Amino acid sequence: MGLVNKSRIMIVDDEPDILELLEKALNLEGYGNIVKVDSGRLAVKACREMRPEAIILDIMLPDMDGYEVCRQIREFCLCPVLFLSAKNEELDKILGLAVGGDDYVTKPFSPREIVYRVKAQLRRAGYGEHPPKDDFVKIGELEIDPAGCRVRKGGSPIELTAREFEILVYLAENKGRVISRERLYEAIWGQDSFGCDNTVMVHMRHLREKLEENPAEPEYLITMKGLGYKLVNPYET
Repeated sequence: MGLVNKSRIMIVDDEPDILELLEKALNLEGYGNIVKVDSGRLAVKACREMRPEAIILDIMLPDMDGYEVCRQIREFCLCPVLFLSAKNEELDKILGLAVGGDDYVTKPFSPREIVYRVKAQLRRAGYGEHPPKDDFVKIGELEIDPAGCRVRKGGSPIELTAREFEILVYLAENKGRVISRERLYEAIWGQDSFGCDNTVMVHMRHLREKLEENPAEPEYLITMKGLGYKLVNPYET
């Protein structure tokens, strides 16, 4: 990645596979100062000692739930807290935010999405470092800043959801290449692509509505019938 981000990030989950998966995803984005813990009490103790700049916190822990962990952490630490949960009920999300959480992601999740959400929270909190120039992508009038989670077109900011941003970055990394729906789904959602067509199509439609002058006749996000999608520079012949 060129520049190592020194932000201190703590991951709290009692599933070793998830701890390793998230650590690897963060490492790939340049985050190397990571602490992993598998219980609520250890999380509170580690938070007091290391003062992390962001916390990824599972709700279902063996000794105390993530809500209580967040309550205790909020007594002495105001860093961003991103909840992970298998629960998808609106009430659970509201409770997570009410006890001091900053974001809420349900399982199964895409590791890349978690990384971008962490980046966004760090940026809002004023942590992190400026991204290296090589990370900045310009395609026609589109300007994509993966590290800063920002997109502009013609100098004007474009608001994308975390998933839309992740799709755009992935297509930008593969600029000019045709990416099948199946490959895109597996890369972004981290799941088997069976039955993925409608999910991908809906997200691509929303992206076009935000990025294209005329979504019905896209210039950037091109559909290759029967093959997939590609991101192109309309000013290149």
